[in-house]
Amino acid sequence: MDITQLILDDHHEQRRMFAILEQIDPSETEALGAVWARLAAFLEIHAEAEERFFYPALLRKGRGEGGRDDAADETRDAIKDHNELRQAVAAVADFHVGTDEWFAAIAKANEANGDHMAEEEREGLTDFRRTASLALREKLAVQFVAFEAQHYRGVKPVDKDPEAYVEAHQG
Repeated sequence: MDITQLILDDHHEQRRMFAILEQIDPSETEALGAVWARLAAFLEIHAEAEERFFYPALLRKGRGEGGRDDAADETRDAIKDHNELRQAVAAVADFHVGTDEWFAAIAKANEANGDHMAEEEREGLTDFRRTASLALREKLAVQFVAFEAQHYRGVKPVDKDPEAYVEAHQG
């Protein structure tokens, strides 16, 4: 088990769930609402798990990949992305499930998430696979998956200041 693979697996599930939302008829509001509630909770659980386990370790071990100067730059951008995604997820609640406006808000959340995942896969995950030992990646994987399992119903979304986050977690 490797935390970078768990994160990639979560990304696949997020993409799959957004695709499911695109395929459900707009009149099926109960189904749409249920799938969205699960996905919204999952997005926040995943982000919080990354912020608790992956990014602090990346700050200690990483060097910078995918055009980023260093691990701090990768991490600041990821925390900013998580905040933008939280805002996009929260905006969905402003609209009635199944309406054109609701689907447009879902599309914005999907775009924010997709942009973040692409950067993370190209930068932070690559950096960590190259710099962290398999033993560390396995240890973090256990913590990551346990956190997600313990909080399967969701966690409270809390934006974080990217600069303060990096300062607090840099080793």
